[in-house]
Amino acid sequence: MQLSKNKFDVVIIGSGLGGMVCGTILSKEGKRVCIIEKNEQIGGSLQTFKREGVTFDTGVHYIGGLSKENSLYKIFNYLGIMQRLETVRMDEEGFDVVMFKSDAEEYNYLMGYENFERILVTKFPEEKTAIETYCKDMKRICGSIPLYNLREGELEDMEILSTSAKDYFEKLTTNKKLQNVLAGTNLLYAGTEKTPLYVHALVVNSYIESAYKIKNGGDQIVKLMARIIKENGGEILRKHEVKSIDVESGNAKSVTLSTGERIEAELFISNIHPAKTLAMAETDAIRPAYRNRINSLENSISTFVLYLILKPNTYPFRNRNYYYFNEENVWNCTDYKPENFPSMYALFEEVPEKQNEFTEAMTVMTYMRFEEVKKWKDSFNTTLEESNRNQEYQEFKKQKAEKLLDTIAIKFPNIRKCVQSYYTSSPLSYRDYMGTDDGNMYGIVKDFNEPVKTMISVKTKVPNLLLTGQNINLHGVLGVTESALVTCGAIIGKEYLLNKILEANKN
Repeated sequence: MQLSKNKFDVVIIGSGLGGMVCGTILSKEGKRVCIIEKNEQIGGSLQTFKREGVTFDTGVHYIGGLSKENSLYKIFNYLGIMQRLETVRMDEEGFDVVMFKSDAEEYNYLMGYENFERILVTKFPEEKTAIETYCKDMKRICGSIPLYNLREGELEDMEILSTSAKDYFEKLTTNKKLQNVLAGTNLLYAGTEKTPLYVHALVVNSYIESAYKIKNGGDQIVKLMARIIKENGGEILRKHEVKSIDVESGNAKSVTLSTGERIEAELFISNIHPAKTLAMAETDAIRPAYRNRINSLENSISTFVLYLILKPNTYPFRNRNYYYFNEENVWNCTDYKPENFPSMYALFEEVPEKQNEFTEAMTVMTYMRFEEVKKWKDSFNTTLEESNRNQEYQEFKKQKAEKLLDTIAIKFPNIRKCVQSYYTSSPLSYRDYMGTDDGNMYGIVKDFNEPVKTMISVKTKVPNLLLTGQNINLHGVLGVTESALVTCGAIIGKEYLLNKILEANKN
């Protein structure tokens, strides 16, 4: 490892999006930043990989809120990456499509609330009032959250934290089909009966405002940030794992790497799961009650992913995503029985790398609990620690892939004729590359029954150790980016930071 010196202003553990946004902001403020990443590739869920010349995203398949008037655009513009991102605006007449096994109808999500409302009313003319109410409520909820709108201030409607999404839809309308259509993209937040309404609102609203795919892989977001961090004198250490956060006299002094080397800093930010962060910091400053509370929090479910490489010129690129359900109850899919796998899926078409009316590949995700792969939990497989696991595991994945392909064929009967080859990943893949013990997709489960318990402050009892990432505020590109604003706001001032963002977008 070649470091110009082993003392920094800020050390950030983990190069997921939250860590990279923090690193970019603080480096722009003149702080010397060091980001430490255990994997070969930076980016967390923004990592990509190539198979047979085709680039696949591992976690982020499309992004909401990237039009000029939207908050994420403004943040990315302030960071200095927006103009260099290669984005493709999705189909405004149906960027998301919800489907059910027993229903031949397709239900499109259109961009813009007027369009979204208009198309749904044509499908459910007797539910016009309910649809109008839903759209008004989504805008009201999102408008009441200051940070979501890059405003200073506190949450204006505390009730949204303790309102159940599922209960909301049941009170909105007695039409079960409409309930399920409106909640039909809930794989985006692993929706269950515990999910608060605000989580649904923030996620869905950002896509209705504007939905984009990132051409040639979402990892370009963090690659652009890495360039800025380095230009500002920062360093990014790949293939180095932090083993401990060294606390002396109540303050973090350094981190110790697996090599035994120590790196000192004035300030430390952890972009990894809070439970793993606390396990690294052995200090009486963090009380057992707090450790127990963090360790007891439930993580979201994991996923099984099928990466399909398609034969040339066989599958037209529609620039849409498809959400499919075997049953007309979108809230119980995480409780599937293994023999009924898969209960649902989300299908994402990859943007053709060359100008082409046909897509080269698609990614299909479905829920999978870690317990299904638990028998292989002692095996690890990354580019740095390669292992093919065993034949039983390979056969397990193949069986799941074939079942998933059969389910896809219900709505896309010609899919097998289009497939040239496929690859798979399981909860073990997520665990190995994302650093979570159970391979969860979206971090800690938000629970409307106990909203305060599942909210984690960026500040810890170690004054110069802060947290960031999907477990703090909200998952997803927008949620994690705004979580990083909270973390950096605690360091340089929230009002100061928001003013900087708004100033950068005046022209």
